[in-house]
Amino acid sequence: MTRVRAVLPQALLGLVVVALVVSGIRPYDRLTWLLETVWVIVGIPLVLLTWRRFPLTTLLCCLLAVHALILIVGGHYTYARTPVGDWARDVLDLSRNPYDRLGHFAQGFVPAILVREILVRRSPLRASRWLGPLVVCACLAFSAFFEMIEWWAAVAAGSAADDFLATQGDVWDTQWDMFLALVGAILSLALLSRWHDRQLPPPAPATPGRVDGAPVADGAGGGRR
Repeated sequence: MTRVRAVLPQALLGLVVVALVVSGIRPYDRLTWLLETVWVIVGIPLVLLTWRRFPLTTLLCCLLAVHALILIVGGHYTYARTPVGDWARDVLDLSRNPYDRLGHFAQGFVPAILVREILVRRSPLRASRWLGPLVVCACLAFSAFFEMIEWWAAVAAGSAADDFLATQGDVWDTQWDMFLALVGAILSLALLSRWHDRQLPPPAPATPGRVDGAPVADGAGGGRR
């Protein structure tokens, strides 16, 4: 294990935890902050609990940290009011703050590598042509599920959930969100798959009595004994 591999996850964890704590100090709207950062609040303990059995690649750690920071910033300011989004709107002469577009693009870009890592290491799909399509479908399914969460939040909280929805008057906001997640997942696989493969552990060697990692059934491949 290299020194970078040993230290980087801890440094990224510290950065995300500090940013999360700071973002919780006088956010624009406490409910929006909680709804946006709950993925980080739940995700950190989950990664720590599973790290010994399933340590993540350095690439995935970096991507998860970046995604967490995007969520944290959006939670503190709300997606429609982030300063960097306002700056981009003014520079590019846009009609809206585009920060939520970045968030939904990341919602496909980062989970694509997470899903890919799980499938490669915990399923027989490592060399399958179905790996890419299944990863994209999983990311799009999660994006659709997130849109349902926004819908449920709007039904439950009414206008109090407006900052969480961040539609900014766009009637096609839901469709844009899912489309950008789809584009993010496809680009992530196209740009990062080879880099990801170099960091993944090699496949476990086949053992006697197993075919492609699965036990051979009694009598399979031969006559009766």
